[in-house]
Amino acid sequence: MNAFEIIGGKPLKGEIIPQGAKNEALQILSAVLLTEEPMTISNIPDIKDVNKLIDLLGALGVKINRIDKDTYVFEAKDINIDYFQSPEFKEKGGGLRGSIMIVGPLLARFGKAAIPKPGGDKIGRRRLDTHFLGFEKLGAKFIYDPTNHFFNVDATALKGSYILLDEASVTGTANIVMAAVLAKGTTTIYNAACEPYLQQLCKMLNRMGAKISGIGSNLLTIEGVERLGGTSHRMLPDMIEIGSFIGLAAMTGSEITIKDVCFEELGVIPSVFSRLGIKFELRGDDIFIPSQDSYEIDTFIDGSILTISDAPWPGFTPDLLSIVLVVATQAKGNVLIHQKMFESRLFFVDKLIDMGAQIILCDPHRATVIGLNKSHHLRGIEMTSPDIRAGVSLLIAALSAKGKSVIHNIEQIERGYQDIEERLRKLGADIKRIDAEPKGH
Repeated sequence: MNAFEIIGGKPLKGEIIPQGAKNEALQILSAVLLTEEPMTISNIPDIKDVNKLIDLLGALGVKINRIDKDTYVFEAKDINIDYFQSPEFKEKGGGLRGSIMIVGPLLARFGKAAIPKPGGDKIGRRRLDTHFLGFEKLGAKFIYDPTNHFFNVDATALKGSYILLDEASVTGTANIVMAAVLAKGTTTIYNAACEPYLQQLCKMLNRMGAKISGIGSNLLTIEGVERLGGTSHRMLPDMIEIGSFIGLAAMTGSEITIKDVCFEELGVIPSVFSRLGIKFELRGDDIFIPSQDSYEIDTFIDGSILTISDAPWPGFTPDLLSIVLVVATQAKGNVLIHQKMFESRLFFVDKLIDMGAQIILCDPHRATVIGLNKSHHLRGIEMTSPDIRAGVSLLIAALSAKGKSVIHNIEQIERGYQDIEERLRKLGADIKRIDAEPKGH
């Protein structure tokens, strides 16, 4: 099995370009199913989850033409609806949680769809109820077959409706929006997600001929239209990668420039890293992080320990909490990390403790980090990546640690970060791919 071998403790230097946003890609690529006309999509990340979705679109009958490294033209003219019932579709769809995103466009355009129970990261329960309840409000009927774990959906006459979402789910909002754009009448979505990725989707749909208002707020109004046309779209850089690289620079005492970050779309992410004491400069649309020997965690105004927690946008994204936690281990000061939105994302801290970090895991949602101020460096160990975000956090820890680390299950990391090994080597990282079995196997 593939693993990364890392010799840590070396400062890095250079420029790095963030990939296109994975979470945006899964929505935008699904939306090509809404029209027969060509769709040109650029800045597509070359990662496993996105490539699986592109492969699934091709199997459905979408004509796909790759015209550049990160640019494709999609034409969903002849879709094979019968493909939904095939064993191949069950295998392809079940292995990719993002496959749920094709349901909304297919219901809107063809009035029916089927989806196997999706897979994905082992980071706790990630309900699909928001998607399904929203579709039902629009008139869809669901039949779940427990013997083969398939959801069959009938939506021959979608009608606009008032929808109050039970949670501000990004994927749920996107899926319902894509179903509603071709429904009869007006749909109102309250408690809608308003992440930049969702805003990007809505702006693209409007360029295709949709009528969506309230973009950027939690109240979206969608007037259904008869049909949508083609357009071109460029995806944002991945904000999770940008945050990861800021953390990497701080942990390793490196001088790194992150190129073309679309700073205005990063929300509170830069300010959260500032509160950890990390210095950076905005140079045009690049973030320059100078080498820092130390960085000090801020406190609240009354002097009490800082708490960093996740929340729906414009709050801090849960995908970067693990990065913040790792970065805090080498800061001066203490911080409480509160993971509110998923219940199992802190279960990688035992590996950091084995590396010498001072962390108290209070419960499945909270961890207190006592910063070492780089006076005691982490030590390299052998470990296994549990999911995409924890895997990259452990990779950052390994790059800052003294000695050799081996990270197994790197397929998880590669699901979310393209060419990560090569890009880190260009910064001077001592990282290589090896064939190794985890201990105990």
